[in-house]
Amino acid sequence: MSNEPDKHASLGAMYSDYFLDYASYVILERAVPHLHDGLKPVQRRILHSMRELDDGRYNKVANVVGNTMKYHPHGDQSIGDAMVQIGQKDLMIDTQGNWGNTLTGDGAAAPRYIEARLTKFALEVAFNPKTTHWLPSYDGRNQEPLTLPMKFPLLLAQGVEGIAVGLACKILPHNFNELVGAAIAHLRNQPFELVPDFPTGGIMDASEYRDGIRGGKIRVRARIGIEKKGILRITEIPFGTTTGGLMDSVVNAADKNKIKIQKIEDNTAAHADILVYLPSGADAENTRDALYAFTDCELSISPNSGTIVDGKPVFLGATEILRRTTDLTKELLRRELEIRLSELGDKWHFSSLEKIFIENRIYRDIEEAETWEAVLKAIDDGLKPFKKLLRREVTEEDLVRLTEIRIKRISKFNSFKADEEIKAIEDEIEEAEKNLRNLTRYTIRWYEQLGKKYGKDRQRLTEISSFERVDRTQVVAATETLYLDTKNGFAGTSLKKEEAVEKCSMLDDIIVFSADGKMKVIKVADKFFVGPRPLRVAVFRKDEDMIYSMIYRDGRNGNIMAKRFTVGGITRDKEYELTKGTKGSKVLYFKVHTSNEESSAQMLMIHMKSGLGLRNLVRPLHFAEFGIKGRGSQGNIVTKHSVEKILIAPKDYTP
Repeated sequence: MSNEPDKHASLGAMYSDYFLDYASYVILERAVPHLHDGLKPVQRRILHSMRELDDGRYNKVANVVGNTMKYHPHGDQSIGDAMVQIGQKDLMIDTQGNWGNTLTGDGAAAPRYIEARLTKFALEVAFNPKTTHWLPSYDGRNQEPLTLPMKFPLLLAQGVEGIAVGLACKILPHNFNELVGAAIAHLRNQPFELVPDFPTGGIMDASEYRDGIRGGKIRVRARIGIEKKGILRITEIPFGTTTGGLMDSVVNAADKNKIKIQKIEDNTAAHADILVYLPSGADAENTRDALYAFTDCELSISPNSGTIVDGKPVFLGATEILRRTTDLTKELLRRELEIRLSELGDKWHFSSLEKIFIENRIYRDIEEAETWEAVLKAIDDGLKPFKKLLRREVTEEDLVRLTEIRIKRISKFNSFKADEEIKAIEDEIEEAEKNLRNLTRYTIRWYEQLGKKYGKDRQRLTEISSFERVDRTQVVAATETLYLDTKNGFAGTSLKKEEAVEKCSMLDDIIVFSADGKMKVIKVADKFFVGPRPLRVAVFRKDEDMIYSMIYRDGRNGNIMAKRFTVGGITRDKEYELTKGTKGSKVLYFKVHTSNEESSAQMLMIHMKSGLGLRNLVRPLHFAEFGIKGRGSQGNIVTKHSVEKILIAPKDYTP
């Protein structure tokens, strides 16, 4: 047993350390992509493995998965699934066979049946061993890249989604050509803006995108056309769903009586094609709005642009990601030019040495040398008169290489051809130096050529638009009937033997006015309590400007009060007092009007009880005398005497 003291002071501290280690591992090594190449570790290892196997021909995916396991310390299933996801994005992997269908959600065939190779685009932008930072693999047997030297904003082009411990990222895909244009704009110090573009197409409202930062959102709609009377055709679906999932949401909405459809039919192949058949008499425009309101034909997507930078997770907007990856591309191009310049310099140096060595027959000077040191010294002495023509010092390695020149090459040496080769190298050196001096211009040209070569068939698929959210209450199918049991004080859609009030939907609210002067708004249900003999039970529509007229007695023996009011904003299931709240209050008259003119035109006759010593027991009441106030107003006094009845004044009555 070890005598080493436990570094953890408590069990809680031990679990805290272990949790942090695990969380860091999941964030950095599994779930979140790196800013530089836009890849998660498993994706990077797959592409590196494919480059290792690349010979221009297709490889079985099973072979790629097996080779990748040299680098990835997890099972083959996770590698295969990740490879299918990359292949379905149609940018880095050239696929052959059944790779599944992102529209329908169908999975790919088994890895042993499908094949893949790197695309020409991937070979051009993602690999260069000379600019790659290498690390030992998990078992120390191989070398793998820290990140691929990616010369393109792949993180934005492909998009990515990952869930780690206490952190998640969701970067949406953007259009290839728009990314190229934005990169060029950044290099030219010009403004640019980026919004997503989804492979499934659809219509997008990105007004609240907020550059992809946490808290923003995008709403995406299916493209729904009216094929002919009674048929809607869905040709593009929102990103994040499948044709099967979308159809299930439509059927569920129909089962809940939110929309009316006759049947739905899926003809999807290479492109989405869903037919929605409507029942006779159904309005196609209204049903289309209902599909947006109640089904997956409209989805809200919340981006969260988390990525790894300098070994830790950070959140950057899409434009900042584009700027940083473009600057990285510029730096990688600079390093490639410097490496190329160094290689050209070495090539020019040895070509010049070789020409001097052969033309001046310096190889003859070594014939009498008896030791290796004497051979090298003889060559070095022979080169001395010409060293001033060279661009750097002659090393021992150079001397050794000269001794390795074959006799056949010496015998067939062509001085004119050698001069041409050296001149060609000098031209390449001059071009590389020029590009280094004008690195920004060179990077712009590089992006322009990239766009011309690979952007031809990558036009925007998602239409950018602006649309309001559909009001569900306006488009829901009114398939239910509200019934009222006045005697027992119940209402609902299941009381089919009672009095029918009006058509409604299961999304509606019901407003209830009771005889004791209280009001409540309740969610429609199969059956709910409204109180005995309610004054009004009806569907509550917020956009209706109803005016209510009411006369009530304050308490059992109080004043007779009158008021006109509107309902205004309400809280569902909260009881509102329309009187002063005195116990025993009772509503004597209640009326609903749709306009101020109608409400003001009311003329009533108030009949007071006899035996009160009054000379005139009838008093006219014109509601135009009362202003329209809020529901909380207590009203004005009509009389302090008891009232026997209230009647509507005759049409020819003149006060």
